[in-house]
Amino acid sequence: MRGVDLAIIVVYLAAMPLIGVLVGRKQRSAADYFVGERSLPWGAVMLSVVATETSTLTVISTPGLVFGNAFLFLQLAFGYIIGRTVAAFVLLPRYFKGNLVSAYAFLGKRFGSGLQGTASVTFVITRLLAEGVRLFAGAIPIKVILGHYNIHLDYWVIVVILTALTLIYAYIGGIKAVVWVDVIQLTLYLGGAAVAAIVLLNKLPGDWMTQASDDGKFMLVDFTKNLLTSPYAFVTAVLGGAALSMASHGADQLIAQRLMATRSLRDGQKALIGSGIIVTIQFALFLLVGAMLWVFNGRKSVAQLGLQSPDDVFSRFIIDDLPVGVSGLLIAGVLASTMGALASALNALSTSTVADLYQRFTKRAPEDSKLLRHGRMWTLIWAVVFALFASLFSTTKNSVIELGLAITGYTYGALLGSFLLGLLIKKARQVDAIIAFVATVVVMAFVILGVKFSAKTGGLIGIDFSKAAGDRVALAYPWYTLLGVVITLVVGGLLALRHRTPDPKAAEAEAAGEAEAEVPAA
Repeated sequence: MRGVDLAIIVVYLAAMPLIGVLVGRKQRSAADYFVGERSLPWGAVMLSVVATETSTLTVISTPGLVFGNAFLFLQLAFGYIIGRTVAAFVLLPRYFKGNLVSAYAFLGKRFGSGLQGTASVTFVITRLLAEGVRLFAGAIPIKVILGHYNIHLDYWVIVVILTALTLIYAYIGGIKAVVWVDVIQLTLYLGGAAVAAIVLLNKLPGDWMTQASDDGKFMLVDFTKNLLTSPYAFVTAVLGGAALSMASHGADQLIAQRLMATRSLRDGQKALIGSGIIVTIQFALFLLVGAMLWVFNGRKSVAQLGLQSPDDVFSRFIIDDLPVGVSGLLIAGVLASTMGALASALNALSTSTVADLYQRFTKRAPEDSKLLRHGRMWTLIWAVVFALFASLFSTTKNSVIELGLAITGYTYGALLGSFLLGLLIKKARQVDAIIAFVATVVVMAFVILGVKFSAKTGGLIGIDFSKAAGDRVALAYPWYTLLGVVITLVVGGLLALRHRTPDPKAAEAEAAGEAEAEVPAA
């Protein structure tokens, strides 16, 4: 038994909750719990954003993508930089103007509490599903390594353990604990990936780059793939990645909350744009590890290696081929990415539940200490729900990172589209926005589940709600967000034509943004 690896993992599991509690133990107010009294340095927030979006989806899945799609996944990251830059200058200023703690509070100011609640509930459902995928992904390598030690645990047991340990510091420390633990965890898993690359380099022949290049594994862009059906066609990846990043980092409470915890708008913009650059470098590192693994495994496909999915490639290498100690470091890194993403989701869901739902629909302004208790109570509730949802994804054979991105396609377009509707179409009222929002979610579900294209020609086959297989494929997932935005703007815009004058709330929101502060306090 590799006792050193187990010791590293145990030390990590004990240390992270302890560090989080020490950092955030002095929480005294709801504003401190939700947005850290807006005092966090932008560099820490930037790294926290990267750690939040990374999770095990990146650590485990990204290297395996090279086996089927070379470096083409990096095209999405190019779009991420564009999307975050736009979000930094278009959406972020609105949040800082109103001194908000929830991204959806802007929708409440612009349209009304009905749309704010709709957006918040949608965020909750989407985050539950997406985080269920992340939790399952985190359990994959843990189950494998424990199996090597003849310790056999079900996925749900592993999920419960990870959730309980994460809950300790998320419950007590709030956003400050989450951000600073994220920084430590990011350092850990990126350091582990770098060590894995160094170990691989010493195991590979001197011409490994030539071998990988000859097999096309360093292909970075592709202008030949079908734009509608391939997520890695250049235009699809860049435009789709930009729209996805605008939604995930400009209209999703998970990330927006971190940005609102910085000291100023300028700091928030630096954190957001910088995160796009850092995450691109991160993707490149993991894809480089994937190219190394391709040569290390004899240039064999996933099927030839006898593996179930591309996600298993890196997991098996961590367990079977890394030296004692290094393997434990990588497993701790996988745990770090899982726990970091989960802690972020718990804090964001707690904030949205209190600020967007509880306060809006009860129309109460309870004392600060009561709001702080509510925040912690909902952190606990969502932790339990997350653990239950994770079991829904225990049998998937698809690439986990692609599945996680696809889940957001149902709702991200409606969320981002609602923000843009409020900014661009001044005549749009709340009822217009809600109808457009619901219509977009319904249409996107129809498109994702029912519209099929030919895998060979890319042409539209028709409506078929059976699972995509063989010659029948769905629309490429990077288009989901952009298509959803277009649907929301078209439907909302057409409905707004029936109004002769701009919505009074549009002017009120602009005026309120200049002077009004909205924090979850009495």
